Order: sequence, then C-alpha cells, then structure tokens
Amino acid sequence: MRVFHHLIYEYKKGVRDLVLYTLPADAEKKAIWKLEKNAISYKLQRLKNGNLNIFFGKEECLVVVNRICNDKPLNLLTPEEDFILGILLGYSISEQCTRYCKKQKEKDKNILCLA
Repeated sequence: MRVFHHLIYEYKKGVRDLVLYTLPADAEKKAIWKLEKNAISYKLQRLKNGNLNIFFGKEECLVVVNRICNDKPLNLLTPEEDFILGILLGYSISEQCTRYCKKQKEKDKNILCLA
C-alpha cells in the first residue's frame, strides 16, 4: 500500500491526472476508504485472478477509461484503446507509439492467418 499512497500523493500534487494500480482483493476496503477520504474519483475492475485494478484520478479521464475499458480485460483492448489508455496514464509517448505499432502488426498478422 506504500506505492498506492505515493500515487495518491503524486495525483494530489498534479504529477498525474490518471493512475492505475493493481492490488489484492483484501486491500479493496482500505483503498476505497483512502480515495473517498481524499475525494478522489475512482473505477474498480475485478480481475479473474482475484486481484483488483483501481483507476483513479480526474473525472474526465475516468469517463474515457469507462468508455474504453467498460470492464473489458486490459489484454483485450484494441491497439488504439491500449494507446489511449497508456497516454492517459502518462506513459512515454514514444514507447506507446512503439507498443501501438507492435500490437497493430500482431493484429494484422492474426487477420492474415484467418483469411
């Protein structure tokens, strides 16, 4: 939970507009309590392995996350959705471009294999 608390600190200082943190299910109540205490908007996404993804940050970012993810597992995002999410989370733009091209190439390869 130390990292979680640090991410809240960074959000409150304006370093990040959106954060994604994965935590064990048994930490859910503590995490929600901390976010609500700090009046921070959040979205929960339950994972198959029992863990929990928690997105938190600015409301306008969470609106986009809801539209993109809509409880879809992150590994099933399209290359475009994955790119947008990465940018929202503040990941390196050049790294996201490389990741997008790699995912797009894999997607195209799969399409060719099915034809």
